[in-house]
Amino acid sequence: MAKQKVAMLTAGGLAPCLSSAVGGLIQRYTDVAPEIDIIAYRSGYQGVLLADSIGITPAMRERAHLLHRYGGSPIGNSRVKLTNAADCVKRGLVKEGENPLRVAAERLAADGVTILHTIGGDDTNTTAADLAAYLGANGYDLTVVGLPKTVDNDVVPIRQSLGAWTAAEVGAHFFDNVSNEQTAAPRTLVIHEVMGRHCGWLTAATARAYIQKTSANEYVEGFMMNAALKNIDGLYLPEIAFNIEAEGERLRKIMETTGQVTLFVSEGAALDAIVGEREAAGETIKRDAFGHVKIDTINVGGWFQKQFASIIGAERSMVQKSGYFARSAPANGDDLRLIQGMVDLAVESALNKVSGVTGHDEGQGGKLRVIEFPRIKGGKAFDISAPWFAGVMDHIGQKYTQA
Repeated sequence: MAKQKVAMLTAGGLAPCLSSAVGGLIQRYTDVAPEIDIIAYRSGYQGVLLADSIGITPAMRERAHLLHRYGGSPIGNSRVKLTNAADCVKRGLVKEGENPLRVAAERLAADGVTILHTIGGDDTNTTAADLAAYLGANGYDLTVVGLPKTVDNDVVPIRQSLGAWTAAEVGAHFFDNVSNEQTAAPRTLVIHEVMGRHCGWLTAATARAYIQKTSANEYVEGFMMNAALKNIDGLYLPEIAFNIEAEGERLRKIMETTGQVTLFVSEGAALDAIVGEREAAGETIKRDAFGHVKIDTINVGGWFQKQFASIIGAERSMVQKSGYFARSAPANGDDLRLIQGMVDLAVESALNKVSGVTGHDEGQGGKLRVIEFPRIKGGKAFDISAPWFAGVMDHIGQKYTQA
């Protein structure tokens, strides 16, 4: 029997689970199959293409538990699509005329890798599926088991992706401080832009965590530091329909009453409309290797600021983004438990030569299992009929309908 060798990589954007997942995989293999060599490709698929890997030494295995304390990725990330040859050539990852899938496959074969763990979102794991299919078609046996990472929590059919709970909690902590900016000037509009390209789950969950965090606050009667200061006055998601004029009138009344307005906005809210406006004006919208709009160039929060500031009579307005602060955090207790369960299953599945992505399968009653690659997709919409979300909107006092 050929000797087993494990490789792992993290890819895409950061999430509060990458360091812990890497540490967890190293720990689990050390516990159940200590004889298996482990390497990690540096900076995701870029490392595979450039033959840039880190050998996991006995000393690293012994101290792998320390990785649970940190955010970021101990092995680095990048956004590389192996089926986008032109982009790989442009970035110097392969030579003109080379097939990145073939280059990656030959590197894995040359390194003797028999098990590959990919920690990433739908793009990372569907790319892994492409790689496994290519290897299989060319006579090389590789087991690929992915772990689902995205703060957006938008991977089909996975109920809860790694890192999303933490991102919501940390985003709420971020805005608890930012909300105090309402005291810096009269008639202030503060917009909290939260990550979520296609899915409003993180914005909604961050709002819920913020409400929970601030609901037990005690205040000194008569001062500006009061419950109204900590209110959320509007929440806007890709899944929610809203009318600018009607919302502007509602928010104007709040400004007249309290002297401040706070909005939580998903970075994907009104994204299609904004992109459409810009393209109609002749602007070329930048996109990444996967064809996604480079959302940091769109400034959705700024669009909402432009729409509402004058309507509601704001004398001061600002947009604050919690995304990089939240996604770089270490995993919280809930995510650590979720990571452990998925890591244990990933290792068991890999040793049994079953490929797929670990997760609680919404198509099978939420059972934790290894989900087949063809079923993995991105862009899962947030279910705004969730009872907890109704509670959030009731607390805000905002009516909403499906977009």
